[in-house]
Amino acid sequence: MAQQETEKQHAGVLPVDDEGFVIDTEDCEAREAAYRERGTSRPITVVGNPVLHKECKDVTEFGPELEQLVDDMFASQRAAEGVGLAANQIGVDLKVFVYDCPDDDGVRHTGVVCNPVLQELPADRRRLDDSNEGCLSVPTAYAELARPDYAVVTGRDEKGNAITVRGTGYFARCLQHETDHLYGYLYIDRLSKRERKNALKQMEEGTPRYAVVPNE
Repeated sequence: MAQQETEKQHAGVLPVDDEGFVIDTEDCEAREAAYRERGTSRPITVVGNPVLHKECKDVTEFGPELEQLVDDMFASQRAAEGVGLAANQIGVDLKVFVYDCPDDDGVRHTGVVCNPVLQELPADRRRLDDSNEGCLSVPTAYAELARPDYAVVTGRDEKGNAITVRGTGYFARCLQHETDHLYGYLYIDRLSKRERKNALKQMEEGTPRYAVVPNE
C-alpha cells in the first residue's frame, strides 16, 4: 500500500511507522484521558463468570456504540489500576481490548485493538520471559508464566482501520494476555494444575481493590 493511502486510512486515529506498525507512544496521556473522561467505569468480571470462558464475538459494527464501549473500558481500566482490559472483563461479549501499558524500557503505549490475532513468531524471535503475571479478573493473585518477550497483533482500531501492533517485554505480555481473554483463556489456564490452584487460593484470600461482579 502506498504511503499516501496509509496516511489517509489512519487519519484521526494513530499514525503508522515505515514498517506499518501503529505509533502508539505519542500523546498517550492526552489520548487516555480523553477516552477515560468520556467513559463510565464498570465493575470487573472475575474467573468463573461464563463470559470469560468462551471465545467472544467479532466486532462487525464500528460506530458510536463501540466508541462508547472503548471509552468505558478506558475508564474501567484506570479505576482498576490496570494496564490492559478486554471487553469480556466488563461483561461484554466482543473482541476488543484497550491498553495503556509501558514496555521494559518504560515507554508508554496506549491504544485499542478489535478482532485481534496474535501472529506466530519465527523461531529466532521466540525468547521466553518467565516474569510474574496477574489479571484484573483474578484479583490479588500472581504467578510466573513464560511468554515470548516480543509480540505482534493484527486487528482493527475503533474506527475499523486495519492495524498492526507490536510490543516487547511487559507490553508484549500485555498484548498476549489481552488477546487470550478474547478467545476465552485466562492466564491461569496456562499454568500447571498446582500453580492454578495456588493462584485461585491467593484470590480467595485477598480483597480486590476495585469493584467486581460477584459470580452467582
